[in-house]
Amino acid sequence: MTSGLFSMAVASGRTGGQDEGVAMGLENLFGWIESYLAAVIAVLAAGVAVAAVWVGRKERQARQVLQRQNLRHNVDAQSLNWGNACIDVLNRTAMFARTRQHQANDAGFLQQRVNMMLALSSLIDRGRVLFPDVDPASKESAQSDTRRRVRAPILQTLLLVRHEIEALTRQGGPTAANSADFIDDCREFVIAELQAHLDSNRQAVQATRYDERPMAQRAAAFEQVNVLKSLLKSRRPGIDVSDRKETVQ
Repeated sequence: MTSGLFSMAVASGRTGGQDEGVAMGLENLFGWIESYLAAVIAVLAAGVAVAAVWVGRKERQARQVLQRQNLRHNVDAQSLNWGNACIDVLNRTAMFARTRQHQANDAGFLQQRVNMMLALSSLIDRGRVLFPDVDPASKESAQSDTRRRVRAPILQTLLLVRHEIEALTRQGGPTAANSADFIDDCREFVIAELQAHLDSNRQAVQATRYDERPMAQRAAAFEQVNVLKSLLKSRRPGIDVSDRKETVQ
């Protein structure tokens, strides 16, 4: 009987030890699973954060592109309105030059001339917002020396027309047809510059400024302005075509 009790006690001890080992194993397993899940959750949270940053960046870039597109469209719309006003004023100016001798009297002629000069001065002042001063010798106009910067070719052309009207007299000087032809030449150049400024191919480059055109195009524009300036000087030998203040006093 004593031997049987001893055997039962031994069996009972083994069962208790096995249960304790199983419990410890399960505890370790649960601890490992918990650590693994915590790591997985941390990785997922980091991934969500990175994705949120990426999505936010893409949305911000999309908004910036849309803002640049809206800016480009607004600038183009303002440039188109300004260009239409230029063409209208230049047409009226050319007609005024052609009919200078048919004005009723000197007072009427002088009043019409002042009106034309005021209209041209207003266009030049408004145009400086759309066509900033540029450096003819450098593409980096935004960083160039301000002392080297000059009016954009399109504005210089309007200034030449203003000089022509300022020198225009009711009698004498170059013929009416000659003055009108010079103004028409300037108008054609202004139209060409507007076409370059409003070229639909530029839409691929958002918000491109007028002063960021290729140097070859800029050089050609300044060359054409110099041709018109030389023509004006040859027609009006005593005229001063310096870039002075254009406001009519």
